[in-house]
Order: sequence, then structure tokens, then C-alpha cells
Amino acid sequence: MKNKRFFLLGVIVLLSMVAFWGCPKKAQVTASPETPKGTASVAEPATGEGETKDEQAAKQRAKEEDMERAATAAAGLQPIYFDYDRSVVRDDARAVMSANAQWLKANPSVKIRIEGNCDDRGTKEYNQALGQRRATGAKKYLVDMGISAKRISLVSYGKEKPVCGEASEGCWQKNRRDDFIAETP
Repeated sequence: MKNKRFFLLGVIVLLSMVAFWGCPKKAQVTASPETPKGTASVAEPATGEGETKDEQAAKQRAKEEDMERAATAAAGLQPIYFDYDRSVVRDDARAVMSANAQWLKANPSVKIRIEGNCDDRGTKEYNQALGQRRATGAKKYLVDMGISAKRISLVSYGKEKPVCGEASEGCWQKNRRDDFIAETP
């Protein structure tokens, strides 16, 4: 009787270990969105306009990002888009990647930042890791095309920087992207 208890206890412990060992591990995120300096953590009324300091800072960040994207588009770098839950460069994005690589070859002093983005489905942690995989895949593609890895930095924003806020496939597709941002020297 005592041996049966020890045997049963051993089986339970062994099954528990197998179950915990098989559980998914937490994704390692090597880059995360930065919070700009001066952004208040608690919303405070702004003077005169009825907006909080957080809202003003968000508008300023959005304006800066729009200017950055406009400069990047003028520079010839275009975003690429991904399928749901995938980080492989799609066939239709290969032409964009080739054009981006050609532009980078023509401008050897320019460094770029690849920003991995996801749609709003899934957890924050999962989307951070997926955005990192997307940016890494795009970097590998450019390196394979002859661009120096030293010129490319990566950041994953996960689902933190959507370009569209609707809950539709067309909108989600716009958010599943890598942006290529020319960094000033």
C-alpha cells in the first residue's frame, strides 16, 4: 500500500514536470518602444486648451512621426507588409525590398531603423516578439542583398504604433508592417 502511494506520487510529480516543461516560454524582446522624455505619467490639465499633457505629447509624437515618415518616403524607402502571424517577407514585398536595397546602395552613408509592427490582435508580449522577428527578417533580407548589417538597427513596436484603428482585415493588414526609417547621421 505504501509503495502504491509513492508510485502514484512519483507519477503525479513526473506528469507535472512534463506539463510545465511543455508550456510555452515567455518571449524575449530585445527592443521595445521608447517613451519620450518629458511625457507625464499622470494626466494633468494643460494650460488654456483643455488637453492633458499626455494628449499634447501624443500629438507632438504623432506629428514628428508623420514628418519622419514623409522624409523617409521622399528618401525612397517604402514599408513592407506581412501576413497574419507571419514574419516571412512576402513575394509581393520582394520588389519593395529590392527597391529599398537599391536606394541604400545608392546612399551608402545613410543608416536605417527597421520598425516591426503588428495588428492589435494578440498579447502585447507576443506582438513585441513578432514585430522583432519581422524586423529581423527584413534585415536579413537586406543583408543578403549586400547591405551592411552595421547600417541597420531594429526596434519592435508590436501593436503600439498602428496606422489604422478599425477592427477590419483591411485595417489590420496596414498595421502588419515593417517601416524603414532613414536615420540622420
